[in-house]
Amino acid sequence: MHQTCCSLLPELSDTDIVRLAKIFQLLGDTKRLQLVIACLEEPQPVCCLSEISGMSQPLTSHHLRSLREARILKSTRKGKQVLYELDDHHIRHVILDLANHVQEQD
Repeated sequence: MHQTCCSLLPELSDTDIVRLAKIFQLLGDTKRLQLVIACLEEPQPVCCLSEISGMSQPLTSHHLRSLREARILKSTRKGKQVLYELDDHHIRHVILDLANHVQEQD
């Protein structure tokens, strides 16, 4: 019997649905998505993320704070630098699966 991915979906409370929608909302912004993608392979400092996204450092920091609050990214301090990386492997799977999905040929 073929099992779809949805059969593995845990029971979600109303609060869980709101949190899930917030994550999709955050990832729906192209600049925030660029920031997340830039952090897929290794931790990145704000200055590099600002350059990659083409945003000022204050605006980049604002977006990074939102991504951190939603547990999409996490930050660690290395000396005076703050490095951002994916919060966990679930985020990596979501991004990679959706990236592969958009590149599939009909």
